Amino acid sequence: MSDIANIKLSNAQIAWRAAQDIEDGSYVNLGIGFPEMVARYQVAGRKAIYHTENGILDFGPAPAPGQEDWDLINAGKKAVTLNPGAAFFHHADSFAMVRGGHLDVAILGAFEVAENGDLANWSVGKSGVPAVGGAMDLVHGAKRVAVITDHVTKTGAPKLVERCSLPLTGVGCVTRVYTSLAVVDIEGGRFVLREKLAAISLGDLQAVTGATLNLDGPVADLIVPEL
Repeated sequence: MSDIANIKLSNAQIAWRAAQDIEDGSYVNLGIGFPEMVARYQVAGRKAIYHTENGILDFGPAPAPGQEDWDLINAGKKAVTLNPGAAFFHHADSFAMVRGGHLDVAILGAFEVAENGDLANWSVGKSGVPAVGGAMDLVHGAKRVAVITDHVTKTGAPKLVERCSLPLTGVGCVTRVYTSLAVVDIEGGRFVLREKLAAISLGDLQAVTGATLNLDGPVADLIVPEL
């Protein structure tokens, strides 16, 4: 089996790949933590309008160190800047946008994704978080839900599984997963492999995936820049 640790994509490279699929003019919400990185890799010539649950629409890149205005933060408490025409609004109005179907894309992290599109991205306990938060609204309010994640856990267990064992964030909501080894669509209750790293064989990729990877035509090489 390939040495996954030596061939897998970095978080930055996974975020870059996800950013390539954000269409011009899309309204986008990025989950707290790793997904926030996607905004760094907006495709040249395209404009994405980023939304954050705490009440900003069309925020810009992070400010230079030392230039932060801590009244301007995203939902993850990270400092942001504002693009011309940016808007502020009440927390309740922000969730009305989410629940009203006004977001084109939500990109979230995950502990587990099931082949039927179920998502588990929160947990309880000593290292967990106290509640699911706004993710449960995002996964059913956004028109498209994508996940970015390592392909396996820190202990090597699959994160793409037949059925989630952790508390669900949403049911049947995920349509595409960008992992450190592959790009996988969820169609008709099954995983469909679209892209994989050339350095890993289909057999080795299947061995670290907890459900069947189906093929629907040629599988493209997953190619990303050095970041």
